Amino acid sequence: QVVESGGGLVQAGGSLRLSCAASGSIFAMGWYRQAPGKDRELVATITNAGTTNYGDSVKGRFTISRDNAKNTVYLQMNSLKPEDTAKYYCKITTPFLADYWGQGTQVTVSA
Repeated sequence: QVVESGGGLVQAGGSLRLSCAASGSIFAMGWYRQAPGKDRELVATITNAGTTNYGDSVKGRFTISRDNAKNTVYLQMNSLKPEDTAKYYCKITTPFLADYWGQGTQVTVSA
């Protein structure tokens, strides 16, 4: 089970923090987003060793972190822009490389 929380409406320049809690054995956790009419794109991922990867459009503004004891991943989003508006999805990858997705949480950034 993958459960996201923390989306909402914020003004440009503001911040939001997303959380995603999952159950079971996890290798990697990550965030992806999809805006209307666009493909789903990488936001950030983190492995259980703490290795991170970010999409180019969010580097320097977003930070992904993880609490392995709680099987929870966080996405701190700062300096938000209207183009960050999208539905954000959490994905977990098991040690057997199976992927599980959450239902998504909406982030809307007003100009």
